[in-house]
Amino acid sequence: MEDGGQENKEREQILSWPRMTKKFLKDHCKQNKLYSTPQLNDTLYLHFKGFSAIENLEEYTGLKCLWLESNGLRHIKNLDAQTDMRCLFLQQNLLYKLENLEHLKKLGALNVSNNYIQKIENISGLRGLTTLHIAHNKLETVLDVEHLSQCLAISVLDLSHNLLNDPEIIHVLEAMPELRVLNLMGNEVVRKIPNYRKIVIIRLKQLTYLDDRPVFPKDRACALAWVAGGLDGERKERELWETRERRKIQDSLDGIAMIREKAQGEAAAARAAGER
Repeated sequence: MEDGGQENKEREQILSWPRMTKKFLKDHCKQNKLYSTPQLNDTLYLHFKGFSAIENLEEYTGLKCLWLESNGLRHIKNLDAQTDMRCLFLQQNLLYKLENLEHLKKLGALNVSNNYIQKIENISGLRGLTTLHIAHNKLETVLDVEHLSQCLAISVLDLSHNLLNDPEIIHVLEAMPELRVLNLMGNEVVRKIPNYRKIVIIRLKQLTYLDDRPVFPKDRACALAWVAGGLDGERKERELWETRERRKIQDSLDGIAMIREKAQGEAAAARAAGER
């Protein structure tokens, strides 16, 4: 009875909210100078409309990018016809679950930030998914994110501002061979991993950007030196890099000076030849 009551409540809310009707979609395309033939449209901007459900998109089979940001969506569904989809934007809705995405085989970017999702699931079959934004949700334990170890193509992952608190999640992240960009800011786990930045850089060997700044070769070399020789080893490695960087700068300046001197010499020779 309780589940039935919840379903009835949701149904009543859907009926009272703006609907994604066929007429609305047609009028929307006309107002935004899109194609009147549904399947010719590759992009739809349906954000900030107040929709509580995705519906009536069956004829929009050519969609590659769909914006559904800042609505009142409770479920991901009724996207079976969008098999050519590349980008799906569902941030700032009322979603509690990743679902009904398995047929979006070409999906490359998914944004479900600012929802109520408690577990990452049902996306490992999306072999082309390279970018996942799932910040500001309710992810908490290793079990909530372990599915990521099966998402082998993801290179950009935003997990910021969740409830993650177990340092063991680093094992899951290590199992992602293409991971290059990672954001864990705003999670308790950042404080629970001693020497957090160094450890993550060492463990995730392909990482080029962590949280709010890049991971340079110098950062990785210094982190490795820290593991091998402690703070003293890190200091020595940093000094070596700084010496090399100063030498590069000086070599560049010397090269510029030589070019200038050569140009001045050639100009003087040309003037002398002209005077003769």
